[in-house]
Amino acid sequence: MPRRLIIEHKERARYTLARPLGKALAISIAAAIEPGRAAWICPIPSAPATVRARGHEPLRRIAIVAVRHLRESGYDVRLADALRLLRRPQDQAGLSARERIANVDGVFGVRSRWAETLTDQPVLLVDDVLTTGSTLTQAAVALETTGVAVLGSAVLAATRRYATPGS
Repeated sequence: MPRRLIIEHKERARYTLARPLGKALAISIAAAIEPGRAAWICPIPSAPATVRARGHEPLRRIAIVAVRHLRESGYDVRLADALRLLRRPQDQAGLSARERIANVDGVFGVRSRWAETLTDQPVLLVDDVLTTGSTLTQAAVALETTGVAVLGSAVLAATRRYATPGS
């Protein structure tokens, strides 16, 4: 079910799905941060050409809903569009774990206006689907290289292979 909803929102521009997906992401975020602790929520960006083709940036839209929902629930969280793509990676679908790691190696940079703002601030990365973790790992490397403390990550869904230990 989550897969279908994510695809409908992402690829078929079913914007109304941002609300339930954002609330689901908020639950994942809330589980990843300590109650009462402030955090910046940083979504993994899409390539500009992909955003143009889709007509929207799905994960950012979902993250905005999640942040709004969390703030209404008393969490001190804010959105940080801190990451940018240094190059456009190949589509990850169908790539092996090794190919995914190579595909996103060094792909992220930190937007200069965010580097100073986020230094010594807790940041939580968010993505829609966790497959191998290579995207989140590279995003964390980019942020940490500039002095940004990455608390961890939160996702909407994980592929079955990585959803449970030993599977």
